[in-house]
Amino acid sequence: MKFRQRLERFMYGRYGTDKLSIVIVWTALVVMIVNSFINSLVLYLIELFLICYSFFRMFSKNVGKRYQENRKFEMLLNKFTSFFKLRKTMWNDRKTHVFTKCPHCKVNLRLPRKKGKHRVNCPKCHQTFDFKCK
Repeated sequence: MKFRQRLERFMYGRYGTDKLSIVIVWTALVVMIVNSFINSLVLYLIELFLICYSFFRMFSKNVGKRYQENRKFEMLLNKFTSFFKLRKTMWNDRKTHVFTKCPHCKVNLRLPRKKGKHRVNCPKCHQTFDFKCK
């Protein structure tokens, strides 16, 4: 039997790789590179733990639990990346649009830059509020 077929049979029913596993492996690689300069026992133990935990996640048969862990990680990662995506959009549209938060549901709104006082209807909570643009 070929190696690939044996590997596929071994991995059947196991979780495999996901974003969290890949981030853990890359973190272990970074710690390994830093440890090559510092040569610390603590960093060595951290990188060993990260690699073992990554393999544990990949070979785990508890797919539901690993899926939930990855989902929580992706939600946290999404909060982090969406903050920077919003800042980039705000910077690119700074001359044509103004950004404000709805006072009721706190969602960010992108409004056209027009001087004066405007009545705004929030698309999420459908509440109306007044907004003054300079």
